[in-house]
Amino acid sequence: MILSKQNATIKEIRSLSDKKFRDSLGLYIVESVKLVQDAISLNMPIKLIVGTEKGLTALGSTLHETLLVSEEVYKSISEQVSPQGVLAVLYKPQNDMVEEGQSSILLDGVSDPANVGAIIRTAAASGYQTVYMTPDCADPYSPKAVRAAMGGIFRVNVVRDKVENLLESIKNPITVADMQGKNVFVDGINGSFCLVIGNEGKGVSDLVRSKAKYTVSIPMQNGMESLNAAVSAGILMYNLKK
Repeated sequence: MILSKQNATIKEIRSLSDKKFRDSLGLYIVESVKLVQDAISLNMPIKLIVGTEKGLTALGSTLHETLLVSEEVYKSISEQVSPQGVLAVLYKPQNDMVEEGQSSILLDGVSDPANVGAIIRTAAASGYQTVYMTPDCADPYSPKAVRAAMGGIFRVNVVRDKVENLLESIKNPITVADMQGKNVFVDGINGSFCLVIGNEGKGVSDLVRSKAKYTVSIPMQNGMESLNAAVSAGILMYNLKK
């Protein structure tokens, strides 16, 4: 059992709360019994499972390398207020551009990791295969985004690249979500598309907007002017798939 917070492995895991180290080490963390079990069942590339005696018992048997730590040491690496005592360190996937006629999502500067995670979760649930992201989006592998994705991060192809590269590679019609667009409940889209969700405050960038073939909106009532980015994305993702 590891009893020291200064253990080299523990220090490395703690560093993964910082994007700089997630990028340089090519690793990220998923935490909770459910998410670790999910990662195991889907054969995700797990480097190490870390947990307390209680947490590892709740997880059950696994063929992966495990590290038993004290409650105090676990709290030092946990991102949760009430941790279940188990997490997994995973290798970040090297996803490539995939544009095979299937509809996809492009996040253009979505900056809140909770929104990024929730959109990934909904994309997985509604059958989208790929979520493209511009460099100024929140990191989808941050603890907050991974937690909000609820296993969706294992089920979609997340591709992050320069916006110019993404626009060059995406062949489906660019479909921008904007309040000035056509009512999505009235004017549908035939065939595959790439739905763009813009930054929470600034909206879709001028470059992406200039490439749009369609612009769609969600009608508002009672004087409301907008919806949360993740909520809007969910409504549009399901409706446009009809």
